[in-house]
Amino acid sequence: MAEEVSNKQIIFKDYIHGFPKESDMILKTSTIKLKVPDGCSDAVLVKNLYLSCDPYMRSRMSKIDDNYVPIFTPSEPMSGDGVAKVVDSSHPDFERGELVTAITGWEEYTLIKSSESESETHFIRKIHHTNVPLSYNIGILGMPGMTAYTGFYEISKPQQGDTVFVSAASGAVGQLVGQFAKLSGCYVVGSAGTKDKVDLLKTKFGFNDAFNYREETDLDAALKRCFPQGIDIYFDNVGGEMLDAVLPNMRLNGRIATCGMISQYNLKPAEGVRNLLYIMAKQIRMQGFLVYHYRHLYPKLFDLVEPLLEQGRIAYVEDVAEGLESAPAALIGLFSGRNVGKQLVRVASD
Repeated sequence: MAEEVSNKQIIFKDYIHGFPKESDMILKTSTIKLKVPDGCSDAVLVKNLYLSCDPYMRSRMSKIDDNYVPIFTPSEPMSGDGVAKVVDSSHPDFERGELVTAITGWEEYTLIKSSESESETHFIRKIHHTNVPLSYNIGILGMPGMTAYTGFYEISKPQQGDTVFVSAASGAVGQLVGQFAKLSGCYVVGSAGTKDKVDLLKTKFGFNDAFNYREETDLDAALKRCFPQGIDIYFDNVGGEMLDAVLPNMRLNGRIATCGMISQYNLKPAEGVRNLLYIMAKQIRMQGFLVYHYRHLYPKLFDLVEPLLEQGRIAYVEDVAEGLESAPAALIGLFSGRNVGKQLVRVASD
């Protein structure tokens, strides 16, 4: 008879408006049997080790028509990228004891069924990178790494000598974009929200310059100070006022990769952008992208990043919260800039 154990879960309470609160998520304890149920073919039962906190999860907390990601279901566990260990499997491609990454529940154990494991929202793959921290598989070797790679190399098309600006530059994605830019022979400047983060950009990640946007009374002036000749590539993680300030400072035929708009996620109505005329006048190409449509490029990401990690030529900073019960506060902290680097939750050790 299969062992039955307790299973702590973070339950999504109900759809929200405005800034999320910890009370929008509830810690609950249920039970689960450590065996795939009889008759459940091609399923994988996993023990979650790390969970990822990401800004896009805010949009999953509101009932939005035509949302670009599936919204959470009230009274059900939340979900997101995770690192997990297979406890039991009826799927021919996965065996007990293997390490995987997947869109998994915010809980200690998750049963991933066949229809889910093959879908866009429950993509599961084996972990082969055992010479790096496990958490890197949902960081530099996971969705953030793929986002940085796609937005910079595929969307922005850098050329040596380009000037590059990265907003939210100390976050999970921004820190990598800046380093990719330096490796490509570009001049790169980042913005962040504290002095310590600005120092990190310059000393740890090798940005040529950086500024604290909270201390700047005139963003246009700050950008002109950092880019007297203008910006070739803007990697946009924030939208809003920063995007509006960037547009007049773009160079002719500049490129903007629209990765996220964290400044707008909790606003209703969202802020308008007034300087769109510059997209036409400067022949700027501005393109949004969803990283899940670029999964076929993971081998290219691995080929680029793995040697750089081995050679110590690229750095990655994580902010790890301990225990599943810390997940709500960790997620909320993203929207006030409390995290430094990639925000993770360690649920259990291997």
